[in-house]
Amino acid sequence: MSPSGPVPPDRLERGVQVLRSWGLEVAVAPHAVATHPELDYLAGTDAQRAGDFQAAWCDPRIDAILCARGGYGAFRMVDLLDFEAMGRARPKILAGYSDVTALHQAIGTRLGVVTLHAPMIGAEPFTSDEPTRAMLRRMLFEPELVRTITATGARALIGGRAGGITMGGCLSLLASGVGGPTGPRSAAGSILVIEDVDEKRYQIDRMLTELLRSGWLTGVAAVVAGSWHDCEDGVDEVLIDRLSPLGVPVLTDVGFGHGSRSATVPLGVPAVVEDAGIHLYEPALA
Repeated sequence: MSPSGPVPPDRLERGVQVLRSWGLEVAVAPHAVATHPELDYLAGTDAQRAGDFQAAWCDPRIDAILCARGGYGAFRMVDLLDFEAMGRARPKILAGYSDVTALHQAIGTRLGVVTLHAPMIGAEPFTSDEPTRAMLRRMLFEPELVRTITATGARALIGGRAGGITMGGCLSLLASGVGGPTGPRSAAGSILVIEDVDEKRYQIDRMLTELLRSGWLTGVAAVVAGSWHDCEDGVDEVLIDRLSPLGVPVLTDVGFGHGSRSATVPLGVPAVVEDAGIHLYEPALA
């Protein structure tokens, strides 16, 4: 489904064929390739996208909701969801990243369900990069095999070891959602995973400062950055400047988020940060 922006039908079809090659039965949501009648950056109206999402979550025949793409629009539809009805349904796997961060926050906070910060089915990394596909497939079918999340080039900007519950997503969505009705009140006790795309250094600085000033980052156990695809050079210095006063480990380039390769990171699970990686205490999906 498309909870945010529209996805080109040909790109979605390529991703669907990959899923079918895994032996999955795939149902495409009614408005997955729709476009809002006046706002062409949205995949249908807010009510249509929310209706697709809630219908899928409450359908006992469906095991997972895999998002087609990000863009913008999840914040517009998330408040239309009936979380009481969704709470009575069997939990589903939710996979996606970028704008889907709004849904990760809502599902984790309201329903207490583990979600997957994972590549989009209609996006280039999923259809073109085998390691990206393979990691998502392992997480879905053999989660016991995924116990460490790291990448070549992963680095500790601020060293240390810390344990907590994974949470987070796209930095700009986290900053925008502070104080909203569907997100967590703080990141205390968490391993906060962050990433973003096409941002200037001062914009990343501003978003981190916003989270710091609001008190949202108080008590965070560690911060792990995935990728800063097409962002301005020098993000390391911003992370060190803004986050070092917290006195917690900070990693970067761990390989999830926007970019040509995207690891799958479970959100809502206990883990420990050390040696430039996230190490899960147990399989993310039972």
